[in-house]
Amino acid sequence: MKFRNLYLLLIVVLLIGGTSCKKTPKNDNGSGNVTGNKDGVDPPAGSKDGVTFINAGKSVIFNLYAPKKKNVSVIGEFNGWSPTAMKNSKDGNRWWVQVDNLDPSKEYAYQYVIDGSIKVADPYTEKVLDPDNDKNIPTTVYPNLKAYPAGETGIVSTFWYSQPTYSWTTTSFTRPDPKNLVIYELLVRDFVATHDYKTIKDTLSYFKNLGVNAIELMPVNEFEGNDSWGYNPNFYFAPDKYYGTKNDLKALIDACHSKGIAVIQDIVLNHSFGSSPMVQMYWNGTAPSSTNPWYNTNPTHPYNVGFQFNHESAATKTFVKNVLKWWVQEYHVDGFRFDLAKGFTQFNSGSDVNLWGQYDASRVAIWKDYNSYMLSLDPKLYVILEDFASPQEESELANQGMMTWQNLSGPAEQALMSYNDAGGSWDFSGIFYDQMGFTNPYALVTYFESHDEERLQYKNGMYGNSNGSYSIKDLATGLKRDEMGAAFMFSSPGPKMLWEFGERGYDFSINDFGGRLSDKPPHWEYMADANRHQLYATYAKMIKWKINNAVFTTTNFHYGLGSTVKYIQLIGTDNNVEVVGNFGVTSQTANVPFPAVGTYIDNFTGGTINVTALPMSMTLAPGEYHLYSTTALH
Repeated sequence: MKFRNLYLLLIVVLLIGGTSCKKTPKNDNGSGNVTGNKDGVDPPAGSKDGVTFINAGKSVIFNLYAPKKKNVSVIGEFNGWSPTAMKNSKDGNRWWVQVDNLDPSKEYAYQYVIDGSIKVADPYTEKVLDPDNDKNIPTTVYPNLKAYPAGETGIVSTFWYSQPTYSWTTTSFTRPDPKNLVIYELLVRDFVATHDYKTIKDTLSYFKNLGVNAIELMPVNEFEGNDSWGYNPNFYFAPDKYYGTKNDLKALIDACHSKGIAVIQDIVLNHSFGSSPMVQMYWNGTAPSSTNPWYNTNPTHPYNVGFQFNHESAATKTFVKNVLKWWVQEYHVDGFRFDLAKGFTQFNSGSDVNLWGQYDASRVAIWKDYNSYMLSLDPKLYVILEDFASPQEESELANQGMMTWQNLSGPAEQALMSYNDAGGSWDFSGIFYDQMGFTNPYALVTYFESHDEERLQYKNGMYGNSNGSYSIKDLATGLKRDEMGAAFMFSSPGPKMLWEFGERGYDFSINDFGGRLSDKPPHWEYMADANRHQLYATYAKMIKWKINNAVFTTTNFHYGLGSTVKYIQLIGTDNNVEVVGNFGVTSQTANVPFPAVGTYIDNFTGGTINVTALPMSMTLAPGEYHLYSTTALH
């Protein structure tokens, strides 16, 4: 019996030991690899990513998310650029240290040194110093810019407890309803030759007179170099200094709000470029390594540039939400336009563009999660996606309140140039949301021009059709065609967007002046040209009428946009509208289906017509267009 009991006891011990050996460690994230640090010390409660000020700015806590690293130090002007070792948290993911005896009035430069060889700026910094590009920023744009620290290398981050604060003057801004939203997309670099927020702020009367109620700024967070569209980001919490100071940006947003204009931030969270510290921290020599918590080693879709975020990673989700929260709360932006939103997927479509655009349930789930988070910050934020996915996917996102871009550049160009290729390529019926199968009538942001598309008037001038003395290549004729295009685009229900200077017929190619991404002169002298000013005035009228008259939000409409003579019919509760235009180069007679018989006001001429029968036979000269209504638009 003694031996039997001893034998049974030995079996129990072995079973317990075997079970213990097979148990997954608590901090392995399901990978089987222990990431915890039993001797670790967690950062103090309340310390956030980046820098947290304590003791009235006399001390700071540095806090860096860097799992699987062996050691991390901070170097900077406060320690003579000699490493101060940072402590590792209990879960092994964070590194932190408190530094004391600081001067709150001083701006300090600093970097992190990881595993003794990787030197990077702080991903959460509000400002960077760049040894290669800062010297090309004029003092008129960014006065008193801190000098890059002598003897150092690479981009450095800064912190400054007593930095100048901004006092907001507009504290009760009411955002325009999406159904009335008219967005002006602009690139700070090109809109004014000085490429700064301050000059744009002084130019806001231009937008006010035009009537737009939202400005969409192409990316303004730090990107590589100075001269850029901004789609090559590297730091997400710092405004790019080439456009001015952070308070200049806040002053611009504040001034926009005071004039009833919302500000939408174009933001790039599909990818980062190589100078991003989060890319550099985990690098295999050619791409982000497999241990990178934020990025894919290989992109999963054919349009990727830079290095693609993995939006199924918990680390990426946290980072993205922190970025969005920062811009909403710190800069009071009114929403976001997400570049390459279709790229937020881990489904690998390789080089197959069509496969990439098919319904992707995982991508939809990612966007629903981000959208819910943004609405928790502010339920009236604009969430606009450059998605271009299947109608099923875009409709599902629209039902969650998100808006999607609708690019009608191709058919609009063909219509204005008067070329109807085989298959009816000048049919721009896509300006109506029902073409996408949407039930949300205000979720489609329609446009004829964007930063990515060729300029309408350039196409008119270079390739416009002609017949006899009527030539679309003629500037005055081409501009009148642009007026007709505006009358149709702004008449369809839902939010609209125009690209900078389309309202005055910008007629240089997207590829002029050195290439697609090169600086484009604003040509403000265009406003002195009577024909161009007339185009601006037509845009202004259409935008005003769209915003002020409820009939332009109706869901009771009919349209015929596939033929030479095109029409839109809007039926409202107190007004009816009929837009008609001849997109051909010869006179055309067509039967136009007005909503009802009766007298209609021609809102552009001030005259009237009497519709006695339905449909009404009309003969229109080439390029002739009208916007009729049963009561005058206001």
